[in-house]
Amino acid sequence: AASTSVDVITGRGSHSKVKSAKLLEVLNAMEEEESSNNREEIFIAPPDNASGEFTDEDSGDEDSQRGAHLPGSVLHASVLCEDSGTGEDNDDLELQPAKKRQKAVVKPQRVWTKRDIRPDFGSWMASDPHIEDLKSQELSPVGLFELFFDEGTINFIVNETNRYAWQKNVNLSLTTQELKCVLGILILSGYISYPRRRMFWETSPDSHHHLVADAIRRDRFELIFSYLHFADNNELDANDRFAKVRPLIIRMNCNFQKHAPLEEFYSFGESMCEYFGRRGSRQLYTGKPLRLGYKIWCGTTSRGYLVWFEPSQGTLFTKPDRSLDLGGSMVVKFVDALQERGFLPYHIFFDKVFTSVKLMSILRKKGVKATGTVREYRTERCPLKDPKELKKMKRGSFDYKVDESEEIIVCRWHDSSVVNICSNAVGIEPVRVTSRHSGTAKTRTQVHQPSLVKLYQEKVGGVGRMDQNIAKYKVKIRGMKWYSSFIGYVIDAALNNAWQLHRICCQDAQVDLLAFRRYIACVYLESNADTTSQGRRSRRLETESRFDMIGHWIIHQDKRTRCALCHSQTNTRCEKCQKGVHAKCFREYHIR
Repeated sequence: AASTSVDVITGRGSHSKVKSAKLLEVLNAMEEEESSNNREEIFIAPPDNASGEFTDEDSGDEDSQRGAHLPGSVLHASVLCEDSGTGEDNDDLELQPAKKRQKAVVKPQRVWTKRDIRPDFGSWMASDPHIEDLKSQELSPVGLFELFFDEGTINFIVNETNRYAWQKNVNLSLTTQELKCVLGILILSGYISYPRRRMFWETSPDSHHHLVADAIRRDRFELIFSYLHFADNNELDANDRFAKVRPLIIRMNCNFQKHAPLEEFYSFGESMCEYFGRRGSRQLYTGKPLRLGYKIWCGTTSRGYLVWFEPSQGTLFTKPDRSLDLGGSMVVKFVDALQERGFLPYHIFFDKVFTSVKLMSILRKKGVKATGTVREYRTERCPLKDPKELKKMKRGSFDYKVDESEEIIVCRWHDSSVVNICSNAVGIEPVRVTSRHSGTAKTRTQVHQPSLVKLYQEKVGGVGRMDQNIAKYKVKIRGMKWYSSFIGYVIDAALNNAWQLHRICCQDAQVDLLAFRRYIACVYLESNADTTSQGRRSRRLETESRFDMIGHWIIHQDKRTRCALCHSQTNTRCEKCQKGVHAKCFREYHIR
């Protein structure tokens, strides 16, 4: 199996030199510190030579995930810790090889003044004709999902999978119908999960799932899943750790942006794609919230629609802009992707991992508004009241300064703790009064809240909402290739986006996320089932699905067929049952 490189992000900051350690030692140290409440995250990066053919090999059996250990090649891999040297609490430390020190560039000092900001951005006047077009089409959940996994994407995966199997001297002959069955099973595993995926096909009455068993044979599913591929191994970029899935990332980003709601407010942040290697990361939750997986940079709408994403490869493979760190450079890339739809006054919200006065300046020059919490050492010596002094003042007290040259404001506000917020578009006024919980008095108190703080709290949670939706019913079936969990993440993200569009376009007949996913899984498994062997497909399946009252949609069809109820010609059909039926016969057909 391929060895995996490790970047460790911890929630502490201190002055120290570069230290070399084993991943096993890092894990043990984290588990011993039971008194700490800091959130610890370990981000696994793909192998440095991820384009090598050996990385297609499985690293173990799916059902052998016992114990709380990672593969020895990972546990005994050396990691290097290079502290940021800032001395700030809760700073992120990235464990990577040490870099050579460069001479500091002397920057002109900013002039800070005590006044409110005077932004010169235009107001948001844009409309969204694409969403209006989607509303007029009245797309079903399957139609919305296939905006992202469209015919071109499905055919691309089929061709690459068949090519890879042919390179291994296997005549797979995968079809689009079979691939949709595989996708249906992966989606279904998000809300129906077995300890072993082969239990779907067992004849035992406590586990047999006839919808899966009647759709595709077990051995055929296993064969297809083992050869699932997304790139030509002969054309991989050796400098890209995610070269194996790069064509899929490009296609999905293109489709996500093409159908994204055109909104003013967007969030940018980090998401986590859990890593399931030889030993699943679920075994690492020992005493504190420690997660193991890939880190993904995400740009979303305020509701949680994923507009743009990029898996993190660390600074060794992703060179940040000279004036920004890696996080800030990713924000700029997201803004560039947004501006492909037009140079509009978008407003981006992000947290202190990304925010800096320099980033605010760059985004302002691009005509983009931005607001985010900021660490003190990134405020470029903005002379605000000392946090210790502000804590002694009444809750809701704040101090602020504005950069004279570029209209960038930094505000320090005293809430339950002292927080710094920076913006290039929103100022202090109007100051509102809000109700906040008091832990000591166990009551709610009224505190003053600057305008930029209120707007930030309302709009920043887009990435968190997307993570919450994905985590509810995420794909549970995983292969043992290093990129298999990432494929499940992409499917879950596409389902989340399709559901977000459903909430916008179908306000009169909305369904929740679980019903939405169930509908797509059932349609994919029923409509693309293997019917070559009539003995395998029982009539009971058709009868049960006809009367289950779940996810039946009437859609238009180009070719006229006979109505299943009145037997006259009709140009509409039930998408789930795949039967022609008039609109006037639709209800009666499904209850008789």
